[in-house]
Amino acid sequence: MDAQVISFKCTLRNALGQFISSTYNKDVLTIADPPIKGPLSGLNRNLKDLKKGERRTFKVLAQEAYGLYDPSKVILFPKNKLPDNVKVGERVKIYGKSGKLRTYLVSDLRQDFASLDENHPLAGQDLIFEVEALAARKATDDEIEEALNPVQQQLLH
Repeated sequence: MDAQVISFKCTLRNALGQFISSTYNKDVLTIADPPIKGPLSGLNRNLKDLKKGERRTFKVLAQEAYGLYDPSKVILFPKNKLPDNVKVGERVKIYGKSGKLRTYLVSDLRQDFASLDENHPLAGQDLIFEVEALAARKATDDEIEEALNPVQQQLLH
């Protein structure tokens, strides 16, 4: 399994080329063929074999970025169970029926109910990544094992 640890600068744009964000990412583990697909799997795939000093620009389709927009992740929630003075555009955390804490965007407020959206803000969008590698090295076996061990990840979170 080819895996690297990369530090890189990244500028993120939407499909129209409009700026979304700019970040510095330190010691990110990338695996060429991850056994589990997930958020930003397209980014991971496009960072394969990146070398220090190299620049890449690539497009990642929505399904390999933050997923397609899922209308089933929008719920109606009693407004009286939300914090007072909550506003459209704010994020709220609510415990679901399973007991798991979930984060929602307040997308609409009505008299008695609020519309809450659990989709990632970039869900449904194709994204353009402009990446510059600041450092790149082969990942150690321990780093790979830790990243692929879901029990270890659950204990840390």
